[in-house]
Amino acid sequence: MGRDSRIEWTDHTFNPWWGCTKVSAACTNCYAEAWAKRVGAKVWGAKTGRRFFGVNHWREPLRWNLDAASTGDRHRVFCASMADVFEDRRELDAWRDRLAELIHATPNLDWLLLTKRPNKVASLAPWRATWPANVWLGTTVESQAWAEKRLPFLAAIPARVRFVSCEPLLGELDLRPWLRTTIQWVIAGGESGPRARAPDPEWFRTLRDQCLESRVPFHFKQWGDWAPSTGWTGDGSTDMARVGKKKAGRTLDGRTWDQLPGTLGLA
Repeated sequence: MGRDSRIEWTDHTFNPWWGCTKVSAACTNCYAEAWAKRVGAKVWGAKTGRRFFGVNHWREPLRWNLDAASTGDRHRVFCASMADVFEDRRELDAWRDRLAELIHATPNLDWLLLTKRPNKVASLAPWRATWPANVWLGTTVESQAWAEKRLPFLAAIPARVRFVSCEPLLGELDLRPWLRTTIQWVIAGGESGPRARAPDPEWFRTLRDQCLESRVPFHFKQWGDWAPSTGWTGDGSTDMARVGKKKAGRTLDGRTWDQLPGTLGLA
């Protein structure tokens, strides 16, 4: 975490705090919870506290902003990989305000706020009718049921870029009602970790094809721990094998899909 993130679709990660509470099936095997437990941080659940950080931690994005300004590039910052900015807890209000101040102080950074609680954004975000140009708002969509619940709330927020993260993807999705009008970017990926659930490759292909049809950038992040093994079976499905995240890779039908908002068609 921090500078030069290993997450393929961002340059940096920044966490205003650590800790969260599970809200849906995508949270079942939460990597952030597992990482927090590994380092001894008891920050998961409704009755636990959250872990906060000091001045040096909050200065890091200011340095990234200066670096971006010096090269004339824009850097993407994923916020927050170990939390949810819109978790509805009063002790987080002051930290959300501090985050808003930091976002305003770093105009050369595009802040990617990804939440599983888009229904809370309107009441908890410090912005109302006008959002900063350097804030992208996204929500997790792991299944059609959650797409139906979350995307109407995402559509109501006037962020410059609205995106969805379909990771871990747990079923086939039809996002066509929201592509072009609501969603400007789709990220998709399989699950990794010891309890990873195997995806169906057709889920990713269908989602990619919907994006291509609507000219919405598509990013295939990873297969996760499972990948296609022997190809097509007699019933039209694909055999999957547990090979590990590194070996599984991130190519879909022989191509790496790294499209970003504003760079449609570039891989």
